[in-house]
Amino acid sequence: MTRPLAAFALFASLLSPLAASADNLPQRWVSAGGSLSEWVVELGGEAKLVGVDTTSQHPASLQKLPSVGYQRQLAAEGILALRPEVLLGTEEMGPPPVLAQLAAAGVKVEALPADADLQVLHGNLKRIGSLLGDEARAESVFAAYQARLKEQAAWVAEAQAQTPAPTVLLLLGHAGSSPMAGGKDTAAAWVIDRAGGKNLTTHDGYKALSTEALLALDPEVVIFADRRLSGDEARQALLEQNPALASTRAGKQGRLVAIDPTLLVGGLGPRIPAGLAELSAAFYPGRTPLKPATP
Repeated sequence: MTRPLAAFALFASLLSPLAASADNLPQRWVSAGGSLSEWVVELGGEAKLVGVDTTSQHPASLQKLPSVGYQRQLAAEGILALRPEVLLGTEEMGPPPVLAQLAAAGVKVEALPADADLQVLHGNLKRIGSLLGDEARAESVFAAYQARLKEQAAWVAEAQAQTPAPTVLLLLGHAGSSPMAGGKDTAAAWVIDRAGGKNLTTHDGYKALSTEALLALDPEVVIFADRRLSGDEARQALLEQNPALASTRAGKQGRLVAIDPTLLVGGLGPRIPAGLAELSAAFYPGRTPLKPATP
């Protein structure tokens, strides 16, 4: 064998394991869980997505993909019609018989934890990075995320050195229904704390509050996440459904802050740092807001 051909053969032999490995990675993905879908995009896998659930609204390009329904109410037929190799979601997705049916049909079901916790997020990103064949990118993205949250924590510490943390209540729901208050073990509580507020609830999970309980808590700030409406329309619907809010300090001072409910679905997502900065600006209106991260 001539020297150039020998060199080419050696180069090809080095590449072949990589090529084989890439060929074994799933190429057709369905994602159920807004934050996880956003991470797939962030890590360069959007082209592999063939379907998403209804909570996967960001970026807007995901809304053009076929919908497989709500993450907790998936149907096997609709998913199998998309011929996915992997279904990515959180432990919240289901129902279990559907997941078992999909697994029996040869779909790789990846159910990741949805806890609002940085270690959990790190593990999830590593797993998604592994499925995409780019764990290095996952590590780089997580490092940048951590750095952004450190900036956020420093901003909050400086603000709280001069101003007491406001008392906060986060209400999740939709127009025409009683909103659920985010308890102490939820993504809502994590967001309130990281944004520099003091969560008033003591219950676990999400729970509806009576008028008496709402008045007794008397929050200084109310964050509301409406699944159907947004902006002023959502704010008006919230007050109509819960007239007692107008008698709280938050209602009297107009401190009713809207957030996108998809921020709270599927664990900590890519938009959380920006969302925290916006909430912090609402909690401490006299301070210069934290600047957006440089791309």
